[in-house]
Amino acid sequence: MPMFQPSKREGLDSGSDAHVLDLETAVKNGVLGGGGVVGIGGGVGEKLDLKKLIEELNPSEVPSVFICPISLETMQDPVTLCTGQTYERSNILKWFNLGHYTCPTTMQELWDDTVTPNRTLHHLIYTWFSQKYVQMKKRSEDAHGRASELIDTLKKVKGQTRIQALKELQQVAASHSTARKAVVDEGGVALLSSLLGPFTSYAVGSEAIAILVNLSLSPESKMNLMQPAKVSSIIDILKEGSIETKVNCVKLIETLMEGKGFRTEIVSSHSLLVALMRLVRDKKHPNGHLPGLGLLKSICVHKQLRSLIVSVGAIPQLVELLSGLNPECLEIALFILDILSSVPEGRQALKDCSHTIPSMVKLLMRISESCTKYALSILLSICKLSPDECSLIAVDGGVAAKLLLVIQSGCSPVLKQQAAELLKLCSLNYSDTIFISKCKLTRTIQ
Repeated sequence: MPMFQPSKREGLDSGSDAHVLDLETAVKNGVLGGGGVVGIGGGVGEKLDLKKLIEELNPSEVPSVFICPISLETMQDPVTLCTGQTYERSNILKWFNLGHYTCPTTMQELWDDTVTPNRTLHHLIYTWFSQKYVQMKKRSEDAHGRASELIDTLKKVKGQTRIQALKELQQVAASHSTARKAVVDEGGVALLSSLLGPFTSYAVGSEAIAILVNLSLSPESKMNLMQPAKVSSIIDILKEGSIETKVNCVKLIETLMEGKGFRTEIVSSHSLLVALMRLVRDKKHPNGHLPGLGLLKSICVHKQLRSLIVSVGAIPQLVELLSGLNPECLEIALFILDILSSVPEGRQALKDCSHTIPSMVKLLMRISESCTKYALSILLSICKLSPDECSLIAVDGGVAAKLLLVIQSGCSPVLKQQAAELLKLCSLNYSDTIFISKCKLTRTIQ
């Protein structure tokens, strides 16, 4: 297909501008919000590239007139057709190269193939983004300075004044990367860490943690926070905090677990595991489920901690929760149960829970291959533990039909092999005829 060649009459000089938009009208209508072209820094300043401005700002709300109707993205090189419609140059040329000689918006046939640079609109777009950039830089500079002031204040004050300073610092740091950098550069991490200890009040501790969880912590800072007294303070706040504070505590502990100096003793706390399970079971605040399950997953990866997790009653609680979890949380919960089935106490707890087998059978071939893998692994573990008792329950729950589906599906060979192994294990208590009739598989086998 021949490539589209723009007409030689394509506007290249100022006399050929397509003044679809008038600058004064745009200002009056609020497109720019008042004022003319603003240089970077408030004056003439260095002119920044429009593409870089758009990439750096990435605002959520852009005036619709700036959006290309084809790509639905901000235009950087707007051109106007003879129909009066404006598009991003590269997008409309691609449209022409596909053999379309119509206006994409109106679908009118074009009587003139000229694409005219719309310099007025380009000027408006650049001015709008320039103003936003100046405002952003001003806010960032103000936030950096204010964060430094608040760190200095925290070094001097106590009581309610300290709490108010922490609240303001948390708000500033959450909104501005420059403020977070200021906290780190001004020694704020060590200061905030020093506020956590055996005598820390909830009001002070919760605000300090809310700030720390948003910072980039160095290995030394993580080691400092791993001191037993500080970890104990974080766990105490996790137990009694609001849902936001609990989530912050969980995220901070998970961050500490990623440090090079991490020791399992830090999270081998009965109180921590109980608080985590309480967070995961909280039906009023489902936004705590994913962080709680995520930390529990990180903890159970360590073999020496699995028996402790089982001892706090995690298995029956997690099994009970399965039906109400979203797919992402469900997959993590099944991963945890599967990992816990690797220890004798875990297998026994899974077997003793009356809902385990029906729940696992129900999840086979339901949500995802990963969920099927974990559910099948759990079933295999407990059926091997007690073949006679558990296999009967599984067969009555319809496991055989599900296992045949796994074998016949496009699942991995390992998964198919496990399904065949479990199917064989379930059939040992029956003759072939009885097994088929009991599982109602005649139609499937035929």
